[in-house]
Amino acid sequence: MDENAPLLDAKGICKQFSGVEVLKDVDLDIRAGEVHALMGENGAGKSTIIKIITGVYTKDSGELFMDGAPIEIHSRQDARDSGISVIYQELSLIPALTIAENIFLGQEITRKGVLSRRKMNAAAMELIEKYGFDLKPAVSVESLGMAKRQMVEILKALSMSARLVIMDEPTASLTAAETEKLFDTIIGLKKTGTAILYISHRLEEVIRIADRLTVMRDGENVGVLTKEELSPEKVTRMMIGRDIRRVSDRVSSQVDENTSLEIKDLSYKKIFAGVNFKANGGEVLGIGGLVGSGRTELIKCIYGDLKPGAGEITLNGRPVRKTVGKNIRNGFGLVPEDRRKEGFVPVLSIERNITAASYDTLANAGFVSGRSEAGYAEKAIKNYDIRPAKRRFPVGNLSGGNQQKVVLGRWLSRDLKVLLLDEPTVGVDIGVKEELYKYIWELAASGAIVIMVSSDLDELVYVSDRILVMHGGRFFAEFTRETATPEAILLAASGVMTEEGGAL
Repeated sequence: MDENAPLLDAKGICKQFSGVEVLKDVDLDIRAGEVHALMGENGAGKSTIIKIITGVYTKDSGELFMDGAPIEIHSRQDARDSGISVIYQELSLIPALTIAENIFLGQEITRKGVLSRRKMNAAAMELIEKYGFDLKPAVSVESLGMAKRQMVEILKALSMSARLVIMDEPTASLTAAETEKLFDTIIGLKKTGTAILYISHRLEEVIRIADRLTVMRDGENVGVLTKEELSPEKVTRMMIGRDIRRVSDRVSSQVDENTSLEIKDLSYKKIFAGVNFKANGGEVLGIGGLVGSGRTELIKCIYGDLKPGAGEITLNGRPVRKTVGKNIRNGFGLVPEDRRKEGFVPVLSIERNITAASYDTLANAGFVSGRSEAGYAEKAIKNYDIRPAKRRFPVGNLSGGNQQKVVLGRWLSRDLKVLLLDEPTVGVDIGVKEELYKYIWELAASGAIVIMVSSDLDELVYVSDRILVMHGGRFFAEFTRETATPEAILLAASGVMTEEGGAL
């Protein structure tokens, strides 16, 4: 064993899927007691390399070393035995189980051969208190929002006393306060000698917390930067191979008040009540608010996925149906917050996922021909630059950004009247974000109604024509494109009115 060797050293790792080379001689070394960040555009190979390190995929060639000694990782158990624990972007919790049961899944605590929930709850409580999370061990995971589920996933990884903890977009669903707690946890882990491999699209987080950064592009390692070398311009240039140029002028659109979605006195359980607003054709209406403020439930009620307790939803003066199928046929589409759980079927192809909502238009005498389905999918793949451009490629093997293009492309390929977006760019890199924004603006310019929920305040300000902010189960403030600022939106989400926001 080499005392000066990295904790984990991956050398010359290669991997192919269906003939597509996704990793090309990738090197990655991680030292004990450091936060090593990993960045790259969607499709750069980040998820693939961590899945090889954790035994989800098997490498085609290359070598892995732990403390300088060669190791083989062919399963998740092999990874755990090597001291490697992972928190994936797509959570792996079992909703029907409690927080404690999820934390100790596979490492249950027993007493005389019988599962001891009392001891597991006590052990889980020790972890919760140690890391300062607001959780109760006996609570069912299915009752938790995305932010708290992420916290459970983190505790699950930490419970294994891993020497290397891999975090894939760990703050994607966390509030600012929860993110600060996570960073405190990471600093504490560093002090114990634990290594952190931190995958994130949030450059400001990486600059703040990383000791070193490896940048990947097109399946290759394009460089390693120290903390002193990190800068937004340098990292962005390495990620995309050029200087980023943000879209300065959005696609022009004319607001059409004759095309409108109107919500009157809408209520859902105890989450929100008496919600009123109007969204017009040709505009992007942003909806802000803190996690748990009811934004997701609101757009699911509009879509027909949830049944409101009271209120009225009308499109151009006509009542909106309360079933998803009828609403889809009438021109509604939804890009959900949890794309892997609700947005697509991972084992199905790009083609099947894109055409799934359009069999009504593709059918001829009740049948859908393979030729028409293939042509429809290939057009969407080309229009929305989905990579790899192979219609039979499983969506579960795509990068997060390309998965989101599939979900969005499914709806944009239809004749949409209303598109509902819930956190549309979570886990998506800056280059793909700009593409998604362009598609959203183009849809609005065509006269459609676009409603976008986002926790990214800069995104809300940048993309939206008008912003409504939820607080306390109702809309609290409204901002125009000219008056909206991230600071004012955050204050409104916390119940503080500013001069920029109009009261509702």
